[in-house]
Amino acid sequence: MTSKFSVARMLERDDFEKRYKEGRPISIIEFMYPLLQGYDSVALKCDIELGGNDQKFNLLVGRTLQRAFGINKEQSVLTVPLLEGLDGVNKMSKSLGNYIGVTENPNSMYAKIMSISDELMWKYYELLSTKTIKELNDLKNAVVSGSFHPKKAKEELALEIVQKYHGLECSMKAKNEFDSVFTKDEMPSDILEMKFEKGIWICELLKLANLSSSTSQARRDIQGGALKINKDKIIDQDYRFESGDYIVQIGKRKFIKAVII
Repeated sequence: MTSKFSVARMLERDDFEKRYKEGRPISIIEFMYPLLQGYDSVALKCDIELGGNDQKFNLLVGRTLQRAFGINKEQSVLTVPLLEGLDGVNKMSKSLGNYIGVTENPNSMYAKIMSISDELMWKYYELLSTKTIKELNDLKNAVVSGSFHPKKAKEELALEIVQKYHGLECSMKAKNEFDSVFTKDEMPSDILEMKFEKGIWICELLKLANLSSSTSQARRDIQGGALKINKDKIIDQDYRFESGDYIVQIGKRKFIKAVII
């Protein structure tokens, strides 16, 4: 398989070419990846392969290998735009934590969609909604003119996406839950309950409860004013819990009920 593809062709890939010119290392395994992906097209005798537009080079490798292995056809390649994640910068990725999972519960899915920026909302509409181009343009014009609030447009998007994966009833319940928690400042109806020992350090609790990714992040969250305990903002990074029940909250979307024993 490696004899069917040249180093010169491999260096045509944009990031490889840039790194080679800058004298930055490229590992052999990075060369192997496009070949292994391309050989899938040989083994499956693919007619067409679909991928993100960042995969164009790898998809074209499949065409080259099909020709080299005598498949007597070259697959067509169809690429689609990448969808940025919740941060609006990087592509949606579980490893980056900026994703909306298709198996997430309706409340989480709805809240995450509502958290995206107004600008990013339009790309989500373009790539995820079933609205026609005309319908989408009409909606954009209404928002620009001020006759339709962007929050309402985002609510329509969130309802549509949640309905797609969970059904109409669940999407409406998710909206009502979101409105209660984020608009009326009420508690979620399905708070996870966790037990901890008396005296536990607040940063350790936040990490164990997955409210913060680490104790260092927990400190930053507290410094940034994101922590509330029983609706009271807490800025003491050395806070330790006495026995009792507490509603612990980070930001607007992360809650647990901490039972301290």
